[in-house]
Amino acid sequence: MFFSIDVQSDVAIYLQLVRQVKFAIAAGTIRPGQLLPSVRALSNQVALNPNTVARAFNQLQADGVIEALRGRGMVVRDVAVEICRRERETVLNERIGSVLAEAWHAGLSKKQIKTFVDDHLRQLVDTEPAVMVSSTEPSDNGGADDE
Repeated sequence: MFFSIDVQSDVAIYLQLVRQVKFAIAAGTIRPGQLLPSVRALSNQVALNPNTVARAFNQLQADGVIEALRGRGMVVRDVAVEICRRERETVLNERIGSVLAEAWHAGLSKKQIKTFVDDHLRQLVDTEPAVMVSSTEPSDNGGADDE
């Protein structure tokens, strides 16, 4: 499992972990029934305080994504995929909406904004996603050719 923490981000570190686990579940990289690393193992892997990782795990439990199995650790729940897909769409829709609103209110025209978006999509579809999409994840050509 690979996680990337941005200490310069406005998003709290534990929430970055929560989001990355949810996005990985949504994409099928982490699957229902799969055990997550222990708090100690994950904190060593990402070089974070174990309390930060424990806080992320507590949030994931509260969100219904993982559950504790006595003597085994934290496991991804069967219902997690749908929960995580919905949340991924909500989070990304809000973030994209914020950037588009900022561009609009900064005085860019609809055509300029669309050009920026199209240019970025063309570049992105040629790169490998950080989270690999499973065969069960709905996918398309990245939308670069959509009008």
